[in-house]
Amino acid sequence: MAWLPDQTLADFATVARLAGVSLAADAIRIEALPAPHAPPTRLPAGQMAVYVFTHGQDVLKVGKVGPKSQARYTSQHYNPGSAQSTLAASMIADAERIGLGDADRAEIGNWIRTNVDRVNILLPASLGVPVLTLMESFLQCRLRPRYEGFRSQRG
Repeated sequence: MAWLPDQTLADFATVARLAGVSLAADAIRIEALPAPHAPPTRLPAGQMAVYVFTHGQDVLKVGKVGPKSQARYTSQHYNPGSAQSTLAASMIADAERIGLGDADRAEIGNWIRTNVDRVNILLPASLGVPVLTLMESFLQCRLRPRYEGFRSQRG
């Protein structure tokens, strides 16, 4: 599904308002990293984030990180063995269906950096984890990512 980050965030502001959260116009910042991209080197101090990985029209993964989750934000999704439920591991498990060859699987982190777009949505940590979770859930419902949670949890 093609998505427009600015429009999506305007819609999220409405959802947040309905939840009793007031967002300043400049509270949320979008950072687009089109392919080929370099992963972020750090999560900015005092920030938390929701990130979206896409390949063409296909939304692959939506995730969130709190203000102390540097590795999750910068590197884990590019390395299949680094944590549970990473983009890299999900893509390797689905390699045949999405057309990844053996070389692509062996170098999945490089393949992701070269072929996948990433959008980071940065929020002030002062908004709190409930707002972060609300944004992640909203984007998961809106975008229907292919790889969400564990395989057993996917609909």
